[in-house]
Amino acid sequence: MSAEEQPSPTGLDPVFRWPGGKRWLLSTLTDLVPERFGTYYEPFFGAGALFFALRPTTAVLSDKNRELMDCYRAVREEYSEVETHLRAFPRSRDGYYRVRASRPSGGAEQAARLIYLTTLAFNGVYRVNQRGEFNVPYGGREYPGLGTAGSLAAHAQALSSADILDGDFATIVASARSGDFVYLDPPYTVAHSNNGFLRYNEAIFSWQDQERLAAVASDLDERGCTVIVSNAAHPSIGDLYRTFRAITVSRRSLVAADPLRRRDTDELVFTNVS
Repeated sequence: MSAEEQPSPTGLDPVFRWPGGKRWLLSTLTDLVPERFGTYYEPFFGAGALFFALRPTTAVLSDKNRELMDCYRAVREEYSEVETHLRAFPRSRDGYYRVRASRPSGGAEQAARLIYLTTLAFNGVYRVNQRGEFNVPYGGREYPGLGTAGSLAAHAQALSSADILDGDFATIVASARSGDFVYLDPPYTVAHSNNGFLRYNEAIFSWQDQERLAAVASDLDERGCTVIVSNAAHPSIGDLYRTFRAITVSRRSLVAADPLRRRDTDELVFTNVS
């Protein structure tokens, strides 16, 4: 697919409420996206806010969370069945916990369960225990319109020509070439031995992974790809991307349960776009 065939942004909202989602950052990111590019790569896909906003014709999408990517495959291939299951799920506290405890075997029902749980969960959090079981409590809202017929049709269309994978980021972007566009949005691990955030995320994405990612970003730059990286605003992260342009962005943190404890936090966007 030639770069000229990539469409302009269409503003499709993500399927999920997802921790670390970048809908709030879209205005910054879209200003950096080239008008024309080849294949779109996003190896830390999550909610895919930028992808669904751009809806590129050719894309390689991946995340190490296989359940998440299986869900996107189901939306692409059988979205109406996913919607049917979503409409059938109960909208109540007791119903939420019954669905949370369930273990459906079909792909469409598994996908609907994940969308349902992440929508109705407290603060839209995705979290699993050591056994890989979703364990977020009920959030108190019912979302009666969830699964409305046709609500996933545009998402299925956006995903129709994408490669949907699950694996390590370096492997996923290995085929990127000059003219392609790569968006990298890793978990925000920082190098600070006394930092609780690092201890919490180390098993998910280690500091060595951060260093490896920075090396991959530099290699992509040398290959002629457009590269955008969103990451934590921390000096150790900045040191990894000294050859990239750095943009500081601020947002209101929504992680704390008590709104009075929420505060403005900074994040960094690195790019080779001048």
